[in-house]
Amino acid sequence: MDLFDYMSEKKKESESPLASRMRPVTLEEVVGQEHIIGKDKLLYRAIKADKLSSIIFYGPPGTGKTTLAKVIANTTSAKFTQLNATTAGKKDMEEVIREAKESLGMYGEKTILFVDEIHRFNKGQQDYLLPFVEDGTIILIGATTENPYFEVNSALISRSIIFELKPLEKEDIKKLLERAVTDKNKGLGSFDVVLEEDAEDFLADISGGDARAALNAIELGVLTTNPGADGKVHIDLDTASECIQKRVVRYDKSGDQHYDTISAFIKSMRGSDPDAAVYYLARMLYAGEDIKFIARRIMICASEDVGNADPEALQVAVSAALAAERIGMPEAAIILSQAVTYVASAPKSNAACNAVFEAMDSVKNHKTTIPVHLQDAHYKGSAKMGHGVGYKYAHDYPNHYVKQQYLPDEIENTVFYRPTDMGYERKIREHLLGLKASD
Repeated sequence: MDLFDYMSEKKKESESPLASRMRPVTLEEVVGQEHIIGKDKLLYRAIKADKLSSIIFYGPPGTGKTTLAKVIANTTSAKFTQLNATTAGKKDMEEVIREAKESLGMYGEKTILFVDEIHRFNKGQQDYLLPFVEDGTIILIGATTENPYFEVNSALISRSIIFELKPLEKEDIKKLLERAVTDKNKGLGSFDVVLEEDAEDFLADISGGDARAALNAIELGVLTTNPGADGKVHIDLDTASECIQKRVVRYDKSGDQHYDTISAFIKSMRGSDPDAAVYYLARMLYAGEDIKFIARRIMICASEDVGNADPEALQVAVSAALAAERIGMPEAAIILSQAVTYVASAPKSNAACNAVFEAMDSVKNHKTTIPVHLQDAHYKGSAKMGHGVGYKYAHDYPNHYVKQQYLPDEIENTVFYRPTDMGYERKIREHLLGLKASD
């Protein structure tokens, strides 16, 4: 690197966004994600020991995927190189592999390749990396916001360890904000910032675990706010709200009001009181609650508390959520009111909800084998092993039903779904009882 490149890099570093400047360089500076980088965790030990294998970081934006890759870059003795899948082409990949082979062959130096947005690579690009991951030419670190089990080749997945990053906790975001406004070297400390408590709480809450969103908002607030009479830059609630472009939800001064209101809202729908439910809806709308948040709670109630007693309830709730988001306020209030009053007035059953949790407990507590006659007989060699033999095709029998065992032997007679006599679920119950009576 010559003097010109050095000065250009320094200028770029000093003028980069706050979220980039505040990025940690050591594991000790990383905030959050204790479930994977706590001191007793595998990833922490691997980074400290410089003994990484190929890994994929998966999680929402702003949770630290690139940050962890940069920490690894600052910690490892291996050569570190980076590609962004949105812009990198085949030639870029070939150049990385060529240099990695040279480093390994001439100096015995390993190469870590960090691929941001790895899900953007097509199948051919991902396949190209596979043999070099397999033979150790490169150690791959992929980062993706999409589920890697759907978006990354299974061959790469099988050769990598998946680490899921979760949205940061509110206290983690507050810690980052406080660090940003006090750090005079990389942060905004030279502006003498006073971040008011309610503004800090708001930014930490509304950012939804996205550190980048919170840091971008505080940077914008500080850079666009004139100092007060005391020479300090005061960031209050209104400034914070404007900078992150989210309306402040204004309940009573008690912070519990938000949680109390949504709790009363859900319990009123579950308790079949449409008047109370629509009142709490109005209270949330008046306070400025996010309509997407409200719509999610209605959809959950429609499935958890109404279920198959009225299967239309979930359709109404989902349609209302889509319509409300597309139309926006104030008209969205009408749409949400329709969904709320429908769900509140519908017959109730939590039988379907209970069924899946009981089944999950059974999966957790019992090791089972899928009956042979239900196993897939189409893949190579399966027929020779007897898979699918003895299966009875229901449509070949009267009423499209035939008695046969579907549950594993270990839990053969277990009942998970117990339909009630409520609403449409009574018909489901009668239908199932009728089938069993015909056995």
